[in-house]
Amino acid sequence: MSNLTHFDSQGQAHMVDVADKPATHRVAVATGRIEMLASTLAIIESGAAKKGDVLGIARIAGIQAAKKTSDLIPLCHPLALTRVALEFETQSQQDERPAAVACTARVETLGPTGVEMEALNAVQVALLTIYDMCKAVDRGMTIQAVRLLEKQGGKSGHFLRKEP
Repeated sequence: MSNLTHFDSQGQAHMVDVADKPATHRVAVATGRIEMLASTLAIIESGAAKKGDVLGIARIAGIQAAKKTSDLIPLCHPLALTRVALEFETQSQQDERPAAVACTARVETLGPTGVEMEALNAVQVALLTIYDMCKAVDRGMTIQAVRLLEKQGGKSGHFLRKEP
């Protein structure tokens, strides 16, 4: 049919068989950002959000999301993750660029398949959590540029996004 691994020779969706693949150290790093009003970022930075520590709760949500990826994406394998780490960077409004919070997730495992979906899911859910916690003051927030930055391990080797 094609080079898409989640379809069999008849074009039917299936979970990829990874039984014969060796367990290797797998790493994926993903990133994204949520743009917001400068006043919303000030609330996050001050810790004055009514729902609590926005970035702390978003970190926990991202970790949970990585662990639950196979429950949400039908053909993902359940994985025993060895590490999930999320970092946040606040970015002040500058000229035409709005205020934002950037999130980077690093996910690792020792196994027969990669963790790219877990890293991407962690970023998305962490950013959605920021939205949820701040929507009372800023419904115009926008999640932007969620993407894989790096992938290591496995047969396909090392991928490193070249950003301008």
